[in-house]
Amino acid sequence: MASETRKCQNCKSDFIIEPEDFRFYEKISVPPPTWCPECRVVRRMVFRNERALYKRKCDFSKKEIISQYHADILFPVYETRIVYSDDWEPPYLDYDPTKSFFEQLAQLSNIVPRPALLTDVTSIEHNSLYQNAASRNKNCYMVFASGDNEQCLYGSNVDYSKDCIENFFIRDCELCHKCIDCIKSYKLYFSQDCQECTESYFLYDCRNCNNCFGCVGLRNKSYCYFNQQCSKKEYENMLGGALKSLTTSKKSFESFRLKYPHRFSSIKNSTNIKGNFIFNSRNIKNSFMIYDCEDCKNCYKLVAGKSCHDVSDWGDPGELCYESITVGKNAYQCLFSNNCWPGCSDIQYCNTCSVSNNLFACIGLRNKSYCILNKQYTKEEYEALLPRIIKHMNDMPYIDKKGRVYRYGEFFPPELSPFSYNETIAQEYFPLTKEEAIKQGYSWKDPEPRNYQITLKNKDIPDHIKDVPDSILNEIIECAHNVESNVESSTFNNTLGCPTTKCNEQCTQAFRIIPSELDFLRKQNLPLPRLCPNCRHYQRIKQR
Repeated sequence: MASETRKCQNCKSDFIIEPEDFRFYEKISVPPPTWCPECRVVRRMVFRNERALYKRKCDFSKKEIISQYHADILFPVYETRIVYSDDWEPPYLDYDPTKSFFEQLAQLSNIVPRPALLTDVTSIEHNSLYQNAASRNKNCYMVFASGDNEQCLYGSNVDYSKDCIENFFIRDCELCHKCIDCIKSYKLYFSQDCQECTESYFLYDCRNCNNCFGCVGLRNKSYCYFNQQCSKKEYENMLGGALKSLTTSKKSFESFRLKYPHRFSSIKNSTNIKGNFIFNSRNIKNSFMIYDCEDCKNCYKLVAGKSCHDVSDWGDPGELCYESITVGKNAYQCLFSNNCWPGCSDIQYCNTCSVSNNLFACIGLRNKSYCILNKQYTKEEYEALLPRIIKHMNDMPYIDKKGRVYRYGEFFPPELSPFSYNETIAQEYFPLTKEEAIKQGYSWKDPEPRNYQITLKNKDIPDHIKDVPDSILNEIIECAHNVESNVESSTFNNTLGCPTTKCNEQCTQAFRIIPSELDFLRKQNLPLPRLCPNCRHYQRIKQR
């Protein structure tokens, strides 16, 4: 079969479907996509909220909880431990051939309870309450899309790490601060794209280096200062001066790193690759942040995936999955699904299901087989009804507000997402203004007034950690982006979208320092942050 050029029904751009794609679609018995790869990944992303957390009541226990779902969501929201208990039974619907499929799925979605947070009960029991899309963490705070960590704070995509603060995409690290795309490193600070580096500052694209400062592209080096080899004593003398003003050192390093060529991609132990940040993989195309995968295409943040196309956020492992997000831990042939883990196989159009197989359009099921819209069928009934539903999806497609047509083979329409665009990771990687989002058919979360009183102006933050008193823990500190917005009053609305400022980084305009954070910064002799956690996160994204 030859390649075909088709027009994306969303952005109207041309995209190519290659022979290998047709073979994959035939293997899993789905039609070719009608959206281009980029529009498909955005469509999946609008179903994943990692960072927007709210206080609300559990609809089961009535306790006040932290949730990724705002209180105005239609469906019930339960404490995570309750969702994974036997204290409730998911409701179901009979399939109605007079309504479109997605209309019925939306109806079911509005009545099935969801877990407040995407996490595991073990993490909650180990003092990791403020996290989302994260699991197996101990004593962690404000970590997202992260797992198997201990005593980590303010991180995203942090795995198998300990005592790390303010990092983005690190793995197997300890005592690291403000690092991006770093692996197997110790006491590494303000660095990016480094592996097996220790006790160093401001490194870029370095491997197996220790006691280095402001270096680019080094391999197996020690005691280097801005790429110049020094004796141990010379290095320590220069390091002492550089650490007195990290702001000046950062500016010097940013200029210095531009003098050196940068690799077009970060790939290790991999063959036949097209993408970036790919490790121990083979036969990967148009994919990013991939670990231990093979024969995958159009994937993002995938671990141990095999023969997967258009899958985002997880795996570990996953095989023959397509157009899905947050499916993993022994996922097999999960199609058009979201938040299904662990141990799901042969499921389609499912959400928040676990340890189940042969499900179609189900939400919130555990240990189930042969269900449609959460209703139990026999194997024979299921296999007879499923082809009729797929035919019905093609004969009576769902048409959204933008006129986009959804037949069998399309991921959920964005209109069915419980989140607004600016609550999701789509805003991180494909940022839009409110006007742009609404024009493209997405919803937008407007700010809510919650008055805070700034007690410490940004200009009054001590420059050096040794000058920071314990009373800093009681302060509400002004975010530097709030200063830049020229907001004169010290009283302001803590909002999700920061509409009164120039910042489009979900700025909260103020922040606090917590005890474990202060303790870390003092021990590592590092300065206090000047930005709120959301702005820090978005600044790290911009550096990639």
